[in-house]
Amino acid sequence: MTTNNHPSSLAFTFGILGNVISFLVYLAPLPTFYRIFKKKTTEGFQSLPYLVALFSCMLWLYYAFLKTDAVLLITINSVGCVIEIIYITIFIIYATNDARKLTVKLFAGMNMGLFGVILFVTHFALNGILRVQVLGWICVSISVTVFAAPLSIVAQVIRTKSVQFMPFNLSFFLTLSAVMWFAYGIFLRDICIALPNVLGFALGVLQMLLYAIYRNGGGDVVVKTQEKDKEKDQKGLDLGIKNILVVNPLGGCEVFPIPIVDAAKCVNVVVNDDVNDQQLQQDQKNHHKSPV
Repeated sequence: MTTNNHPSSLAFTFGILGNVISFLVYLAPLPTFYRIFKKKTTEGFQSLPYLVALFSCMLWLYYAFLKTDAVLLITINSVGCVIEIIYITIFIIYATNDARKLTVKLFAGMNMGLFGVILFVTHFALNGILRVQVLGWICVSISVTVFAAPLSIVAQVIRTKSVQFMPFNLSFFLTLSAVMWFAYGIFLRDICIALPNVLGFALGVLQMLLYAIYRNGGGDVVVKTQEKDKEKDQKGLDLGIKNILVVNPLGGCEVFPIPIVDAAKCVNVVVNDDVNDQQLQQDQKNHHKSPV
């Protein structure tokens, strides 16, 4: 009796921890939407990550209801659906007409149309355990597909030898969240929950290793760029924003904004600043040498 309850209690413990960490991941876009609300414009932000996150939450929520023994999947994905709908609503309010129309079309096509097709086929064409298995592997495929997004950030870190676009805390929470949900899936004996988190853990470890290798890379670039950002801010100029995709191991993705310009532009700024500084110093020397 005790042996049978032990895995269930461990699954509950890891599920609670997974809920807490995933909730923090869902809150990652708050700076983005504070910026949107403050400026009354969506600027260069896109709605697709939030639509994908909502689609993923809907699928996992449907899967959890079919399993009947995954209550903690229901809680986190219910919260996720509410948060994503709030994000998407704010985006639509402040988006341009073209961005608003595109968001509505994507929502209708993916979150209503595609999800509706999956719901209809699995409900009416499949029965019992087969329905759960098919839906579970659909969730896994969506999760694996979403994990391709942060790979572009990894490639950029290797190319620029700078981790300015890969904050350590995001990589750490990605890894921690993957561990919690992997353990939850293992103790629940559900490969569809555990499998995506193997990729999440591997990606998180890779990001932290890259951070350890390149944490001192591009330091001068970042410092000089921050100084230039202050000058731009004083002049009333808008600062560039880099959108970082944060992937929830359950398949959703969020956007984390980094208020810094692109690395290549940073290098150009530094080079130009050095040239200008040298020219200014030379002019000052010539001025002092010139007869009064």
